[in-house]
Amino acid sequence: MEYRQLGKSNIEVSLICLGTMTWGEQNTPEEAFEQMDYALEQGINFFDTAEMYAVPPRAETYGRTEEIIGDWFQSRKTRDRVILASKVAGKTSMDWIRGGKNQLDRPNITEALDNSLKRLKTDYIDLYQLHWPDRPNNRFGKLGFNLSQDELPPDEVEKMHEILTVLGEFVEAGKIRTIGLSNESPWGVMTYLYLAEKYNLPRMVSVQNAYNLINRKFEIGLSEVAVWEDCGLLAYSPLGGGTLTGKYLGGNIPPGSRRSLDSRSSRYDNPRTESATKAYVEVAKRHNLDPAQMALAFVNQQPFVTSNIIGATTMEQLETNIGAINLKLSEEALKDIEAVHNDNPNPAP
Repeated sequence: MEYRQLGKSNIEVSLICLGTMTWGEQNTPEEAFEQMDYALEQGINFFDTAEMYAVPPRAETYGRTEEIIGDWFQSRKTRDRVILASKVAGKTSMDWIRGGKNQLDRPNITEALDNSLKRLKTDYIDLYQLHWPDRPNNRFGKLGFNLSQDELPPDEVEKMHEILTVLGEFVEAGKIRTIGLSNESPWGVMTYLYLAEKYNLPRMVSVQNAYNLINRKFEIGLSEVAVWEDCGLLAYSPLGGGTLTGKYLGGNIPPGSRRSLDSRSSRYDNPRTESATKAYVEVAKRHNLDPAQMALAFVNQQPFVTSNIIGATTMEQLETNIGAINLKLSEEALKDIEAVHNDNPNPAP
């Protein structure tokens, strides 16, 4: 396993991070325990979760993933071997999260953090992330910024300062070690970094955004921020929700797959993505590579990536995904990948 520094902290995390959002929905607690046991044996020291998991989100499964991880910590006595990341939910239509009044403010962050700590059966979280900003921005497949001045929050920077202040108090209290962002923009990341420096507050160490062969939007603006500001990418959906395995080609929806269980629309389900995926699968075949491993290895090799968050519902998938750590793509394979990207750039942003 390879390890990389988490921002400017003294924490090193494995290049492969174990994603957890299927636990409690697609996966049973027993299956989750097996995944965590195996990941730890393979040198993975980094687990990522969130208060709103399992996914697809439902009131009945809210917080269930954290509970499973907490039960595993208690059973295996492994808390000190894991760099644990979780997230607090921003404004959302999910009315089961704090009565539908959740937002990124002092009362909500305090309640969310305390409840996560209880579910996780720990007294600290290594990386506490803002799952998405309260303000309108381009996330979850949205492109374009068309809001008028009247629609923009008038005190957004002041609010971000208050968020950093609250998080700083929890760092001082020892409840969290470092802080990070998720589903953020270049403006958002740079504003948080500016405020941290100006007011001597904790610095964001990472940004967790989608990044994969069919969604390379991160490269456009955030990649430069990640490199120059030591605020690296924690890449989620490196397989585009399983799309880049090729299993959904031709309209196929395997039983038990995410698309069979999640009725929400997916940015990865459109004609351009279908065409690009076919082309990437052909590149993999041409170079005698597993399509999933090729897609994961591409993410692993990016200089702005701190860790690649994989997810799996079966042990076979997990073994394949972790095995991508041993694959380094050749210049010929990278050239073919770039040719597909140039022909059909970012079909699922």
